[in-house]
Amino acid sequence: MGIQDLQAFLESSTLEGGAVSVDLLKIARNVTQRQQPQHAARKIRPIGNKLKLIVDAENCLDRLYGGYFSDWACGGQWNRMLQFLTLLMHSIERGNIELAVVLNGTIEKSRMSEWIQEQANIRQKVGMVLKHINTKATPPPKIWWTPPTCLRTALRMVLRHLDITVMCTMDDHHQEVIAYCREYGFHGLLADDAEYAAFDPPRYFSSEHIKLTYKGSLETKEYMLSELTKTLLLSQEQVCVVASLLVVGSKDVKLAGDAAVKAIAEYVRTLPPPSNMDALVGQIFGNSNDKRANLFRQSVQYYLNGTANGFLKYCPPQAPKKEVKKSSIAQNEASGKPEENDFDTSGFASETTEQEQESLQNYKLATANVIIAPDFASLNDDSSAKTSPHNDESPPSSDTSRFNGHSNSSCVSNNSVTISSNLPSSSGSGASGTRVNLQISSSSSNASSVPQSPKHTQSVSHPTSANVITPTVSVDVLRTASLRHQKGLMAPWILHVLSTKEVRLPCVMEDENNREFPPIHEIYQLLRQRVYAVVFNLHHHRYVHSKKKEAGELPENTQPPDIIVKEWVYSRSNPYQHAEEVRAEPLPWAVPTLQRLWFGPSLDDKRCRMRALLSCLNSDSPLILNTAYVPQHMFVLACVLRYIMSLDRPIMRRNELDVFLCQAYNPDLMNVQYLQELTLNVVTSRGVQLAAIFMQGVEMALLANDACGAPLPWLMCCPWLYFDGKLFHHTLARSAQVKSLLDLCENHIERVVKVERLRKAILEGLDVKFAKPPLPHFADSPLGLMRQGLPPANCLPPMPLPSTRGAAALRQRPIPARGGQLQVAGVVVGSWGPNYGYQNNIRQQPQLVGYQGRGRGLNNQFIPQQFPRGRAAQRKPGPPTFNVNRKNNPAKKKVSANKQKQAANAPKGRGMTVKTESGDVLASEVLKEEPLTLSINDTIYEDVKNSEHHGQGDGPPVETTTH
Repeated sequence: MGIQDLQAFLESSTLEGGAVSVDLLKIARNVTQRQQPQHAARKIRPIGNKLKLIVDAENCLDRLYGGYFSDWACGGQWNRMLQFLTLLMHSIERGNIELAVVLNGTIEKSRMSEWIQEQANIRQKVGMVLKHINTKATPPPKIWWTPPTCLRTALRMVLRHLDITVMCTMDDHHQEVIAYCREYGFHGLLADDAEYAAFDPPRYFSSEHIKLTYKGSLETKEYMLSELTKTLLLSQEQVCVVASLLVVGSKDVKLAGDAAVKAIAEYVRTLPPPSNMDALVGQIFGNSNDKRANLFRQSVQYYLNGTANGFLKYCPPQAPKKEVKKSSIAQNEASGKPEENDFDTSGFASETTEQEQESLQNYKLATANVIIAPDFASLNDDSSAKTSPHNDESPPSSDTSRFNGHSNSSCVSNNSVTISSNLPSSSGSGASGTRVNLQISSSSSNASSVPQSPKHTQSVSHPTSANVITPTVSVDVLRTASLRHQKGLMAPWILHVLSTKEVRLPCVMEDENNREFPPIHEIYQLLRQRVYAVVFNLHHHRYVHSKKKEAGELPENTQPPDIIVKEWVYSRSNPYQHAEEVRAEPLPWAVPTLQRLWFGPSLDDKRCRMRALLSCLNSDSPLILNTAYVPQHMFVLACVLRYIMSLDRPIMRRNELDVFLCQAYNPDLMNVQYLQELTLNVVTSRGVQLAAIFMQGVEMALLANDACGAPLPWLMCCPWLYFDGKLFHHTLARSAQVKSLLDLCENHIERVVKVERLRKAILEGLDVKFAKPPLPHFADSPLGLMRQGLPPANCLPPMPLPSTRGAAALRQRPIPARGGQLQVAGVVVGSWGPNYGYQNNIRQQPQLVGYQGRGRGLNNQFIPQQFPRGRAAQRKPGPPTFNVNRKNNPAKKKVSANKQKQAANAPKGRGMTVKTESGDVLASEVLKEEPLTLSINDTIYEDVKNSEHHGQGDGPPVETTTH
């Protein structure tokens, strides 16, 4: 029994009329302008005649990815996702619909158990996917679909590129989504979560069933919540009680599924209303001392806060600006940090209009060869002309109209000044950019629909340094981080680190049973540690500490300050039982403070931003910044590969590095039609994990870029500019067959030059260590997993299979092997040989030439002078496999008397000949003469019809004596 039973009841046939198929484009055409009720706390914009929908992207990641692609496990088909979303959003815009997509950017401690269970499910699917690939070498089935690595980051960038409103929640995902929906007057919600059913949104559509058809309709299902309350005979407040009992459980109901929903609804009808909470709790649990009573109270209040009445009732007042300014000054004075009021903190200093226009021009040059797929083009004739609908002439930080009022003057509250890096996550919402998050933090941050996660024990790996500090964070930094986080302009982990000093690292596509690579999160641990040092100004704290020691204010034996960040990462020894404490690692040079990195406008600040990014990625080398070697849109690719190659443990092989570079320069990288028609003959587990390692590196590189003040324009970071998982696997398979880089580049010498230059920039100054190449494979192995070239199980040298017919020039060449041959009219018609032994540990084998007929028996004492032929050359040692005693063969067909007479009267040819030293002699003449004394090189043939013949190689003749 759980909350999702309510969603299943909505979709089941038990509730007649609960889910109705609808066309969103048809609904949008019927929308008319209507007047919304006014409220002082609402920020309602004029709706006009558009259908406004808010989408919970966490419920439809597979749909936003473009549906089910059979090659999703290969690392992500980002260009195809871009083409699909371009078409989808263009059709939605033409259909008079406005979308706002919301991603989960929270770190809800109250839902930690849910997150752990979700990661366990992902790990199970990943294990089955890799097992399927290892055994069958084919793409996995749809039922095991898991989000490709870096999907959420790529999705944010695609939606930003397409000028679609995208947001990230901060404190409570569900409450913020429904609050935004009500606050800005959206007509409906696209999701598939039972908690939204308890919130009773204006209209509730299914995000799982949404599809864009070829006939131009946008179809999905609408959940009729009115039918739910009508069937269950409940009010909306009582539905909140039902949802809470499904979460907490009731001692009177032991059912599950639809039966549990009906039984609980019948039980709730007899209970007092939620307005009389004490009587309600007393009747359900008997007394208020039950351990579930407090959780039930919080859960009911949580769902009531999401309803229309609860949203208006729990709206908090706004904070005055003057208190914020005074408090921020006081905080800066308390932290001992000089205030830098000369900086413009409205956005990143690196995001200027000139920089945005320059990056847009570079993006257009990089995507000049985009080819749309025919199935996409058939859905929309104008989609090819709208491949890059990026018409924004201003930087993202200055364009606030498309973010629905997020960057208004009231984005700071009185709670924002009290936030520091050591406060819990519920306080992190205090620095939110809208009233939505303030409302949630004050009214529902402690009211969760799930039980509180148990207090986990601290990590046993405590740092040796005793001087662990808890640094404070500037208000300007927090405000900017919160605003960019909400707009989807920044990696969510940065706000998590600033507000809670915790990060959650999800499970990725890696094989835990066969460790061919180190754990992926362990590979990028050093990168994250450097990011933590940049974010918390570790160099500045150590510099101040050293100055105090020189001045005598601190003892000489005082340890330098350290900063600890907790990472929730899975391992067999720690399956999310407690957080690992990770120490921040400073960069090897004097890094400016975070406030100067983010807001510093000078040229020196610009250089420091780029150098900080390069230092985090182990890429601070001259050629990396040389666009003749590394084009700007290949910068992330080069830095990630250089970071991987700079590790002590080798990960990639030589050909695999070239594969990454060749597929990045492949002109078909952005040819969606070609990639759609491309078929992968084999999918390898190593290739899947290499793609996951690379894409996780891309996500970490974008995290470092945001932490350092975005020195690299976001348009140049888009993964579809330099990687496609399907093309990567295709190139990886070809690299095992080609002989040179020129063949891998399809004989395009200009691409070879580009790859060589990029490789030189990546490996510059590194002590390169490549992983060992694999052993060769057996040709007869279906998956190529067995080794070739090694001795077989019998420890004997392998014997190659003979050809069916050799060249004419080779037929008369003798070989030093024992056997015999039969010639008829000067033509070899058969050859055979006895059991073959071994000489000098090399097997002596016959070679078949000419027609492969049935051979005859041969005494073992004679050696042939030509190539042996016939079936005997291929047969195993032992007695013959055919019956040589033709007289006693009952299966032999009898020849009629007429045929015997015809054969006797037929003209005879030259007949059978036997090759001797004196030349070719008729066999009949040999049979008539006396037995000859033959040398060892002569060949004699016995009549196979002799009843005393024992077959091929049956041993020496038996001598008989008479007495």
